[in-house]
Amino acid sequence: MTTFKSTQHTARKRQVIKLGGSMLDELSDSFFQGVKKLQQDGVQVIIVHGGGPNINQELENRGVASTVVKGFRVTSAEAIGIVQSIMIGQVNPALVHRFNQEEIKAVGLSGFDTNLFTCDVLDFDTYGYVGEIKTVKTEILDALLDAGIVPVISCIGATASGDPLNVNADTVASQIALAVEAESLLLVTDTSGIRIQDQPQTEVVPQAIYRWIKTEDIYGGMIPKVMAAIDCLEAGIPSVQIVCQKLNGTVITNEEAIA
Repeated sequence: MTTFKSTQHTARKRQVIKLGGSMLDELSDSFFQGVKKLQQDGVQVIIVHGGGPNINQELENRGVASTVVKGFRVTSAEAIGIVQSIMIGQVNPALVHRFNQEEIKAVGLSGFDTNLFTCDVLDFDTYGYVGEIKTVKTEILDALLDAGIVPVISCIGATASGDPLNVNADTVASQIALAVEAESLLLVTDTSGIRIQDQPQTEVVPQAIYRWIKTEDIYGGMIPKVMAAIDCLEAGIPSVQIVCQKLNGTVITNEEAIA
C-alpha cells in the first residue's frame, strides 16, 4: 500500500474523524462538544464524510439503478454526476454549516480542491466510476489546521485529467489519516462498532477480523471499515476506533499494543 507523508511537524497531534452518511442529519450537541474538547486539548481535527442516504434518494428520484458490491457503490456514468452534485453541492455545505453554527470554524473540501487527492479507476468492469487514491497533497490541510480550521472533506476524487470518481469514504478517511500522520482514526457510524453473533467487541486485533470475514460474521459495509483500519495500523497509526455517535464501540489495535 502506498503511504503519503505530510510536511507537518511531528509535535502536531491530529485525528481524523469519519462520519457515516446515515447519521449526518442526527449529529448531537455532544458530538460537537467532543470536537471542541479535542481542539482545546491541542488536537487538530479533520472530518471525512459519506452521503449514502442522500445519494440513494436522488438516484431513486431520477430512476437511476444503483447496487453495492463488497461495500462499494457501483457508479455508472449517469450516477457519478449525481453523486458529485449531491456530495459537493448539498451534503458537504450542510455539514460545514452545522460545524460553523456550533462555533467550530470549518471549510469544505473535495479531491478537486488543490488536488487534495487524485485517483485512478479502481476496477471499471466491477465498480464503474469508483476511484482508488494514488496521491494525497496535504498542504491545504496543513494550512487550515494551523489556522484552527476544521477541513470537512467529501469523498469525490479526481483523475489526473479532472474526471470525477466516487471514492469509498472509509478509504478516503484512512488515506487522509496516513497522509497527515494522524495519531488516531475514528470511524463514526450508526452501529456501535463490531458485533459478532450479536455480542459487542470492545477491543480486537487484525487476526480476529480476518477470521470473522472468512466466517462472514463481518460482511457488507463493515468490510471496507475494518480493512481501512488494518491499513492504518500497518502504516503506523496507533489505533482505529469504529464507534457510534456517543463515541463508544470497538478499538482496533495491533496485537503488540494489547500485550
